[in-house]
Amino acid sequence: MNPEEKNKYQGRLWIFYGMLAILLSILYSGLFYRQLIERESHVDQEKIQNHRRILTPGPRGNILDREGRVLVANRSKFSAVVFLSEDQVQKAFTNHYRSLVRDYREEGKPIENYTKLLILSRAMVLESYLKTVNDLLGREEEVDANAISRHLNLNPLLPYPLVDNLTQSEFAILLESLPVESPVQLYVSTMRHYPYENAVSHALGYVGHSALEIESNMPGSNLKTFATKGSYGRNGIEKRFDSNLQGKTGTEIWVVDPSGYQVEPIQRIYPKKGQDIELSIDIDLQLAGEQGYDLYGDKGALIAIDINRLEILAMLSRPDYNLNDTAPFISNDVFKEINERQAWENKAIRGLYPPGSPFKLITAIAALKSGVIDDGTIFECDGGHQVGRRRFPCMGHHGEMDLRSAIQKSCNEYFYRAGLVTGPDNMSREAVYMGLNKPTNINLPNETARMITPSRQWKRERYDQPWYDGDTANMSIGQGFLTVTPLQLGMMVASIAKNEVYSHPSIIKQSPEQLAVRPAPKPLGLPTEVHKAILDGMDRVVSPTGTARAAIIEGVTVGGKTGTAQINKKEGNLELAWFVGFAPVENPQIAIVALVEGQNLNESFGGGAHAAPMARYVFQAYFDKHPEFKAKPEAFQSQL
Repeated sequence: MNPEEKNKYQGRLWIFYGMLAILLSILYSGLFYRQLIERESHVDQEKIQNHRRILTPGPRGNILDREGRVLVANRSKFSAVVFLSEDQVQKAFTNHYRSLVRDYREEGKPIENYTKLLILSRAMVLESYLKTVNDLLGREEEVDANAISRHLNLNPLLPYPLVDNLTQSEFAILLESLPVESPVQLYVSTMRHYPYENAVSHALGYVGHSALEIESNMPGSNLKTFATKGSYGRNGIEKRFDSNLQGKTGTEIWVVDPSGYQVEPIQRIYPKKGQDIELSIDIDLQLAGEQGYDLYGDKGALIAIDINRLEILAMLSRPDYNLNDTAPFISNDVFKEINERQAWENKAIRGLYPPGSPFKLITAIAALKSGVIDDGTIFECDGGHQVGRRRFPCMGHHGEMDLRSAIQKSCNEYFYRAGLVTGPDNMSREAVYMGLNKPTNINLPNETARMITPSRQWKRERYDQPWYDGDTANMSIGQGFLTVTPLQLGMMVASIAKNEVYSHPSIIKQSPEQLAVRPAPKPLGLPTEVHKAILDGMDRVVSPTGTARAAIIEGVTVGGKTGTAQINKKEGNLELAWFVGFAPVENPQIAIVALVEGQNLNESFGGGAHAAPMARYVFQAYFDKHPEFKAKPEAFQSQL
C-alpha cells in the first residue's frame, strides 16, 4: 500500500471511529437517562401498580349539653367479616372453583361462563362461613352473590361483612366460639348513639352515609384508593356543624400482590375524632318539657330561652322520633313510619301558626306607641264588638277593662277596639320591628321564611283586594292572615320582658368573646311605667284569677299570656293552645313558649288548660337549679 492509499485508508478509519464514538455516546446517554433520570418515574409507576391506599373516616365528634353531658356520641358497631385477601380465604376460593370445574367436566356439562362459575364458587365458600355464624347465633342470614361480586371488583382490600350490626351478646358469643384460625373475624367500627333517644331529636338531627370525601393533601393521592363509607349530617346540629363534627380521615398504604390483595402495610396514619360541639340545651329542662308533653299534648312545640344570653335551653317538637332508629342507617320501614306520622318537621322553627292571643301584646304595644291609648284607657266589654255587618265575639262579658285587666282576662273586645283605633299598618310595623316577619337566624338549618305579617299593601299585592275593618279586628287578636313560628313568639316574649328587641338566638353555648360581639338589641321604646303596666298584666295572667294559673311556680313571679287560635279547615276548625311567658317578672331570666295542636275538629282547646301546664314543668326545673332567682311576689308588686 503506497503512502497515498495508506493516508486515505487511515482517514476513512478515523471517520469510522468518530461515527462509532458518536453512536456509543448516544447509546450511553440513553442508558444514563433511562437508568438515572427516568428511574424515579419508573419507581413511581411501580408503586402505582404495586401499592394501594385505604381510607378510613375518623369518628365524629360528640354533641354535649351546656353542662357537658353527652347528647350524641359514638358507640361500637360489631360485625362478623371476612377479609377476602387472606391466604386461607383465597385458597378456599381457588379450591372450590377447581372442584366446581372438575365436577362440571366429569358430568359432561359445558361451562359457558367461567366468570359466573368463579362468582358462584366464592358465594358458596362465604355461605359456608356464614352458616357457622348463623348456627352460633340462631340467625338466618343469606349470602348475596351479586354483592360479593361488587365487593371484589370495587373494594377487594376492605372486609366483606357477613353479618352487620351484631348485638353485644352476639359479639360475645362469636368471640368465645370462633376458633383462632377461623377466616371469620370480628370487626369493630363506630356508629352514632343517642343516649336520650327521642329528646332533642329535631334539633340534634341524624347522619347518613355516602362516599368518603378525599382531600387532595392526603398521602398516596396517585394510588388506587379504597374507602369505607363516610358519614354526613342529614339534619339539625349534625348537618349545620357537619364540618366541625367530621373526623380526620385515616390513611393506610399497602403493598399488594399481582391479584391486588394485601401483602403488608408500609404507611399508616390513624384517623382522628372530630370536634365536640357544646350546645346551649340543658337536658334537665328538655326532659321536663318532654314530661309535660307526655301528659298534656301529642302535637306541637316547646322552646325555652335564656333571655340574657339568648341561648336555647330546651327545644322540642312533637311528634318526634327515636334517633337510635336512624343508626347505623335508617331503613325504608323506619323512614316510612316517621314520614306517615309527620314527625320529621321541627315545628319549633318550621311550623307556621296563627299566634292568637299572644299577639295582643303587639297590638297593645302598637296602640301605646301610636298614642291612641295609654295604660289607663278603658273600653267596655259586652261580649263582642260590631264591625260592619259582623259581630266579633269575646269569650266573656268583662265590663270595664283597662290594659292590665284586658291582658289578664284576654278580653277580645278590648283589643278589637284598640286595634281598630291603632290601624293595621301600625300593628304590622310593630310586628316587623319585633322580627315576626322574618326568620330568627338561629344556627339551625331549614328555619322557615314563609311567615306572614300582613298589611294593607301586602293584601293588595297578594290578593288584589282592599283591607277591611274586619281584617283589622282579626289581626288585633292574632287571627286572620298572621302566621308565626313558635321560636318567633319565644323571642317576642323575651323582648317584651326586657323592653328590648332581640334577634339571632343560638343553640350553641356562647363563649364570652362570642357574647361580646353578638348583635346589640334594639330598644322596644316603651316608657318605664307603660312597660311595667304590660308586665303587670302578664303577671296577673299567671295568678289564681288569671288564664294561666296552671303555670304558677311557688316563690317565683311568672308573667305570661295564653291564647287559643283557630286553623280553618273544610270540615271545621282545629284549635291551637298557646302559652308564652317569662320569669321572674322583676328580673327576667327565662322565656318559654308552648304550643299544643288540637287533635279533633271543633274541639274546645285552651292555652291555660293545655299549654301553660307544660311550661310550668320547665319553669320548675329551671328554678330548682337556680333558686337564687326566686323572689317573693310582693317584691315586684311593690314596684308598680
